[in-house]
Amino acid sequence: MKKKILLALLAVFVIIQFIRPEKNVSDDQTYHLSKKYNVPEDVAGILKVACDDCHSNKTRYPWYAQVQPAAWWLAEHVAEGKRKLNFSKFTSLKIAVQNHKFEEIVEMVEEKEMPLSSYTWLGLHGEANLSDAQRQTIVNWAKAQMDTLKAQYPADSLILRRPPPAAK
Repeated sequence: MKKKILLALLAVFVIIQFIRPEKNVSDDQTYHLSKKYNVPEDVAGILKVACDDCHSNKTRYPWYAQVQPAAWWLAEHVAEGKRKLNFSKFTSLKIAVQNHKFEEIVEMVEEKEMPLSSYTWLGLHGEANLSDAQRQTIVNWAKAQMDTLKAQYPADSLILRRPPPAAK
């Protein structure tokens, strides 16, 4: 009985290897953050290593992305990261949303909520572990971008307005 269960599990494991999620490799840069904002080399380097795999249209996939179900988990992880912040689509957002995204970058990096611990878990993507100096570099850069927006746009245009709740 145990042998049949193990063979069935092995068969399922082999079969699911043929069901692959779409990869995030378009690398479309039409609305990339750098098209509008100054991204110095040190910041670009940090973003590339610690952020871009989940927050851009170009993911560098690790070896285990070839194995199911890990690839499915990774695909969902990347999709969720892009839904929250996509540097490749950044300038297509309304200016208030862009400003808010910079605020979120500051908050998430200062609170050490990014990069996610699951991204650097067990030494995977160890290069994405940010030092305090790297965190400060990102925070200072994001705040400088917000200052630039404040200088270029009226204050009320930088406020993210939530739609009113629907009437019941």
